Amino acid sequence: MEEQILELLKKSKKALTVYEINDAFNLKTADELKDLLKVLNKMEDELKLYRSKKDSYLLFNNSHMKVGTLLANKKGFGFVDIVGNEDVYISQSNMKNAIHGDKVVIEITSPKGVDLEGRIVKILARDLKQMVGEFYYKSGKGYIDLDNEKVKITIEIDDNKTMGAMNGHKVLVKVMNKLQGNNYKGEVVKILGHKNDPGVDILSIVNSMGINDVFSDEVMDEVEKLPIAVTEEDMIGRKDLRHEEIFTIDGDDAKDLDDAISLRKLDNGNYLLGVHIADVSYYVKEGSKIDVEAYERGTSVYLADRVIPMLPHKLSNGICSLNGNVDRLAVTCEMEVDHKGNVVNYDIYESVINSKKRMTYNHVNAILEKNEIPEGYEAFIPTLQNMMELAHIIRKNKEIRGFIDFDIDESKIIVDEKGEAIDVTLRERGEGELLIEDFMIIANETVATHIYFMELPFVYRIHGEPNEEKVQSFLKFIGFLGYKVNGKIKDITPKTMQGILNDLKDKKEFHLLSNLLLRSMQKAVYDKENIGHFGIASKCYTHFTSPIRRYPDTTVHRLLRLYTFEHKLDPTTINYWDNKLPFLTQHASERERTAIECERQVDDMKKAEYMSKHIGEEYEGMISSVLSFGMFVELDNLIEGLVRLDDLTDDHYYFDESTFSIRGQKNKRGYRLGDVVKVIVKTASKENRTIDFQLVKPINEKEKIKMKKK
Repeated sequence: MEEQILELLKKSKKALTVYEINDAFNLKTADELKDLLKVLNKMEDELKLYRSKKDSYLLFNNSHMKVGTLLANKKGFGFVDIVGNEDVYISQSNMKNAIHGDKVVIEITSPKGVDLEGRIVKILARDLKQMVGEFYYKSGKGYIDLDNEKVKITIEIDDNKTMGAMNGHKVLVKVMNKLQGNNYKGEVVKILGHKNDPGVDILSIVNSMGINDVFSDEVMDEVEKLPIAVTEEDMIGRKDLRHEEIFTIDGDDAKDLDDAISLRKLDNGNYLLGVHIADVSYYVKEGSKIDVEAYERGTSVYLADRVIPMLPHKLSNGICSLNGNVDRLAVTCEMEVDHKGNVVNYDIYESVINSKKRMTYNHVNAILEKNEIPEGYEAFIPTLQNMMELAHIIRKNKEIRGFIDFDIDESKIIVDEKGEAIDVTLRERGEGELLIEDFMIIANETVATHIYFMELPFVYRIHGEPNEEKVQSFLKFIGFLGYKVNGKIKDITPKTMQGILNDLKDKKEFHLLSNLLLRSMQKAVYDKENIGHFGIASKCYTHFTSPIRRYPDTTVHRLLRLYTFEHKLDPTTINYWDNKLPFLTQHASERERTAIECERQVDDMKKAEYMSKHIGEEYEGMISSVLSFGMFVELDNLIEGLVRLDDLTDDHYYFDESTFSIRGQKNKRGYRLGDVVKVIVKTASKENRTIDFQLVKPINEKEKIKMKKK
């Protein structure tokens, strides 16, 4: 009957009551109606159907209901993280007793500024399996003071379940059985170290997110059996490119080198671009212990003072890394690119390479931007100049089709030998970084298109169109700031979004507005079905270029080997991957979001740690957002702090929701996004990952110009 109900509701243009469904099936008796209700209730529990307040049923996917994970704030409100969609704001009154980490069903109620707002209608699952906190004894019993203040539970540890933990130890605890109310029994499963030990602060966040920072003995035993050098046998059937001018360009401290590049000009004036990617799947066989662990991790996690790799170092920094002057196995995507940036011919094949130089972004930027030539780079100057020439052509081609460059700045946290934050700067993005980005994008598109037209199961990187209401809310918001976008916003295309950004490019708060517009868009995810990548303005896109650090890329290589190199196109192989990929892509998307959240939490903690050494110091910043309880001010290095409404004492200030600003009742002074202000650091809590600023005074434009001249 379930299939019949689903089919009926698909055809219906409106929600149907149980009686309308009953009549559609021509059911006559009370018992038949009772059976129908049981089926409807079951389908509702399984989230196949949604029942409205008027007791009408419609397909869950067609409703304004969504499923996601609650990210609670200690102030009582929260956001629900929906994979492949924007976060939804949940006010304190609409939390329905849900706690941080709960899987919930929400109803979208209304837009809130440029954010969606909703209410929690159902808690689907609560995962309290493993949590991190500080161990302590009280009245002879062991307890855990959880790091996550948003989870309000008490965990008691029996003496035989402590693993020898002492007062002050940070531990990973497994939550066992519930006692009464919010009281639980627990068991210590891992001691991370004393809370004051170097690095334990980051380990606490990593473990709380369910990210494994060590590899099992089983995995390491398997790793030890892998070779440390490429053998003659490994090269059989591969194209030998060891004589070619191939090199890598990476950050100064990078050790896992996924990609190398090569370039030469052809007689017809076109460019022959080679993108050579580490052949991880040759060493990491499907179903091996290493592969299973890599799948579970999904991605490497890059934190302030360390990398938690997807693969053990013997692979990620060793045999798989395209280190200089050693033979390495690769998968090469060789593309002939014309003077308009179009790929007119290509080949994808297994290769063996020997990188002639391990270049750094800093040195390449010095060459391409300042015409300075670092020692050891002399022989590569013509190729680098041609690469920059080609990169500009490719970039122009992307811009013409609608590539959206949000130009989002990132901060870089500098730490000392103890892991303590000693500075926060902006991460540079010069010609070298842009060049690699352009080459990787064109290779990803070429590989994705190659498999797409073969009509075989594959991993795509997709990015859906933004919600029109969200974009309109953004335009309404910038209207309050006095800005208007040229033209009418009807069909939203990448060119539309590109036009909005171009219209705002010269505004002083452009980077803030760019961030807000980015939030109006869906999140990019992995999927078996190709719908294109909106942000890149690409009809077909994948992730092929980073198999050392991303499991989807490893899978792409595995599928290339099956389809293109080994020609295994039998029904059994195709059906196997057709069934496997939906689960793989969903898991990879979830692990990516977890890694991003972990990186964000570590950054927030380290920024607070850094600012705790600067209490009372004065800074200039820009108001980055205005909320009912205060306003956030962002400094030039992207450190953000809160100016609380209660701390504005020269007047009675209130949040004006109609203009998204804070206004004084007497002096009518207002504060809104983009205003430049002076602040002093009031407090900074590393434990809570928060920074509070005290407002000094607003800076008008004349004063700001005068200060810059000084």
